[in-house]
Amino acid sequence: MQKCRASSIAVSTLLLVFAAACHKKTPPPPPPPPPAPSAAPTNKPTINYFTAEPSTINPGQSSSLRWSVTDATNVSIEGIGPVSPSGRRAVYPAQTTDYHLTASGPGGTAEATATVTVSTPPPSRPSAPPPSQKTIQEILSQDVQDIHFDYDKSDIRPQDQAILQSDANALKQIFSMDPNFIVQIEGNCDERGSAEYNLALGDRRAQAAKDALVSMGIPGDKLRTISYGKERPICTEATEDCYARNRRDHFAAAQ
Repeated sequence: MQKCRASSIAVSTLLLVFAAACHKKTPPPPPPPPPAPSAAPTNKPTINYFTAEPSTINPGQSSSLRWSVTDATNVSIEGIGPVSPSGRRAVYPAQTTDYHLTASGPGGTAEATATVTVSTPPPSRPSAPPPSQKTIQEILSQDVQDIHFDYDKSDIRPQDQAILQSDANALKQIFSMDPNFIVQIEGNCDERGSAEYNLALGDRRAQAAKDALVSMGIPGDKLRTISYGKERPICTEATEDCYARNRRDHFAAAQ
């Protein structure tokens, strides 16, 4: 009897323990740790552009360097130093220069080069020495030429018009050097005919040259005329060539 009673007590005790265990709540397990964030990808720096404008200059002129860089933490230009990722800088190279840009960052390094070409001036030619200044007498004897006439004529021949124009230019130079200088036009003839006739013919020849020079801008008061007839030949042979050389107007300084 006692044995059954003890068994009953034991069973009751187990039931109480089981009931107590059923009423106790079990805490939930801790949540799993969040996944570690994946590392963001790193891009290599990109040089969008690096230019020199203008790329060719003359000595003393300037050029503008222009650049744009992305994904870089450090940007520098050789010879200039650190610069911002984008910008503009004026440079004044004395000779052709390569400007080297380096962009670096976590993703690597990028490089670019811009060249400014400085034109080399052509070698200077040695200046020609100034022409020696002629004296008035040298201009008169070297640049003012005689004009010639046909037999027994006093009119200016067509072929002598250009000579007279050249004479006029030389005379203008003379008078600009000495406004008081006077030029004498000497009329000459060949040996044929009388002395009186040739004096008159020589006078007409000298006057014809004076009139032509005045029409070319030479002041008439700077010119005098005289006739030597056949008294001053430059050739004494009795030939047509010699006669032609003596039929002339000569220009000399007035006495």
